[in-house]
Amino acid sequence: MSQHHHGHHDHTRMDWTEMLPLLEHGAELQSPLYRQAAAWLGELVPTAGVRRILDVGSGPGVLSCLLAEAFPYAEVVAVDATPELLERTRERARAAHLGDRVTTRHAELPDGIAALGGADLIWAADFLHHLGDQRAAVAGLARLLRPGGLLAVVEGGLPTRRLPQNFGIGRPGLEARMDTVHAEWFAEMRAGLPGAKEDTDDWRALLADAGLVPSGTRSFLHDVPAPVTDAVRDQIVAGFARHREALGDRLAAEDRATLDRLLDPAEPQGLHHRPDLFMLTARTVYTARRG
Repeated sequence: MSQHHHGHHDHTRMDWTEMLPLLEHGAELQSPLYRQAAAWLGELVPTAGVRRILDVGSGPGVLSCLLAEAFPYAEVVAVDATPELLERTRERARAAHLGDRVTTRHAELPDGIAALGGADLIWAADFLHHLGDQRAAVAGLARLLRPGGLLAVVEGGLPTRRLPQNFGIGRPGLEARMDTVHAEWFAEMRAGLPGAKEDTDDWRALLADAGLVPSGTRSFLHDVPAPVTDAVRDQIVAGFARHREALGDRLAAEDRATLDRLLDPAEPQGLHHRPDLFMLTARTVYTARRG
């Protein structure tokens, strides 16, 4: 679940089943980034000592399977509130011959956190910002860690860029303006969550306040230069279509018109045909351990 994915157009509700392909393909494309992150986690905790991993807010299970590969002695429990995403996780694990080590757990979060059981590693990627009280959720996850266990929180990084600043249609700087509009949408989404509490996004401080010892923060780059493959192009088109649907009414008329041209398969300068598309972003992983 990424902060760069956007809700359905009925304000801030998220239809995770509808978003399954976008979530899954996005995670697949960024697998090299997440493999680097998992390898780094393996330097922070002894790989052989990690026997149970919780992937909280696991989505379609791409990361659950990567974690199972990176930590070969561990059972990975994919935790999510959407049955369709958990079913996709089971299918993916079976296809990767990991079905005996990747299990799924349906849980409404944050209420279900306490019942998830102990873990040596907890991975919470793009999950906490969907909860009203992030501080309480971090504290709840911290309580699940076994001694020496590690909590890894993936939040933020850098906004994704896919087009040059000036790409020849409309006013330059479209993606930066879309980021501004998304930030407003994101703030409204957060404010509308059950039990919403204002808190700064100081993840290191939140981890420390939960009684954990911060053990390093790293950002990992996802860099796909032009020209992109068809799979990357398809993901870029899907991402812009989601932007147009979720944010369209908030954008200036000129930018809406630009987006419509970009998404038109018959437009020679559109996303379906441009040779200058790329994908560049970074994800930040915050870690802390239980003493």
